[in-house]
Amino acid sequence: MDRPDNDTYFMAMAELVSTRSTCLRRKVGAVIVKEKRVLSTGYNGAPKGLRHCEEVGCVRQNQNIETGTRHELCRGVHAEQNAVVQAAYFGTSIKDASIYTTCFPCVLCTKILLNAGISEIIYMNDYIDPLSKEILNETDIVVRKFEEKNSPLNTLFNKK
Repeated sequence: MDRPDNDTYFMAMAELVSTRSTCLRRKVGAVIVKEKRVLSTGYNGAPKGLRHCEEVGCVRQNQNIETGTRHELCRGVHAEQNAVVQAAYFGTSIKDASIYTTCFPCVLCTKILLNAGISEIIYMNDYIDPLSKEILNETDIVVRKFEEKNSPLNTLFNKK
């Protein structure tokens, strides 16, 4: 068996975490890592204790809101936000950590990741948010796209 490199390993975790998402439009997972250790995970879904979009419907979908706009009209908390909140909740510093996320972060998540001290963003899928890219270009955060042709889970389990 071939041992996966760290990027494949952590991105596969992010992809697995995304399977917990209750979002009707896009399932996203995030894993925060420092020194090759997982510090925190998050997926997108309703805040703790509230009914999920699967149960009450999607406000953005019902109002035909275009992807990449009007983030405030979402019932859910984004995966990156949940990963940062989980770390804070358990008292874990994520300063100088990396985040693996299945989707390029929106501008709201970008600002949170910047203020939380994240030093690197590794993302799998593109997301249209020009302001997020503009802000990231002004920072020292390393941003790179995960370079895997197929799902990392498929790679790990030899699926085609």
